[in-house]
Amino acid sequence: MRLRLPAERPTEPPTGYKIAHLMLSQDGIRAGFAGVSLGGALPYGVLDDACCLYGRRHRPPARLCDCGFYCVHDRTAAAALLCTAEHRMAALLQVSVLGAYIRFERGFRYARQRVRAATVGPCTCGGSAVALADAGWGRPGWRALVPVCTRCGHGPASVPLAGFARLAGEGLRVVAGGGGTGPAPTAQPAASAEPGVPELAAEAALLQARLDWFQTQLTRLGERGGGEGEDR
Repeated sequence: MRLRLPAERPTEPPTGYKIAHLMLSQDGIRAGFAGVSLGGALPYGVLDDACCLYGRRHRPPARLCDCGFYCVHDRTAAAALLCTAEHRMAALLQVSVLGAYIRFERGFRYARQRVRAATVGPCTCGGSAVALADAGWGRPGWRALVPVCTRCGHGPASVPLAGFARLAGEGLRVVAGGGGTGPAPTAQPAASAEPGVPELAAEAALLQARLDWFQTQLTRLGERGGGEGEDR
């Protein structure tokens, strides 16, 4: 006789926490996430369905397979994963567990999820993050992003935190945090996802930094061109 686990019918989707790398599509019009384990090869969106990476024709999460999204119950446990060297620049995600799921002692394996909030760490220089810049690696069709401050985020490919949230859609909220062990940010509905004064100030500071960077490059090109003319 096979024992069946009790079926759960929660009144609202369970909440979980995980870490992932923030991703930007090659054309710059879509935002997503890449996991830090086997599923990291396939970036996913804010609202997305899991698939079996082994190509099997079953619906995740199958009991005899390890397919599906993963998350843990405790935010502190998820934030602890950010201490490892390879995950230092990842973001802490707050997700809603949707569809069928399998409950474990520390978390869930499930079929569908909605990313409600993403908390990014500080810039590598220690400053508070206001934007996301190219990390120098990615997946086919996707570029990985890392948090940068106003001083360091002068590259042409950087995206403000509020800009990443708008590209991702579905009411995602992206906030700058420290170690990620504080209280969980509250997700906001899509109708209230318009940028506020702090987000606009951060975008203005980032725009000024970009202009300063372009001015520096133009000055260098002008000096180089003048030097070549004198040699001739």
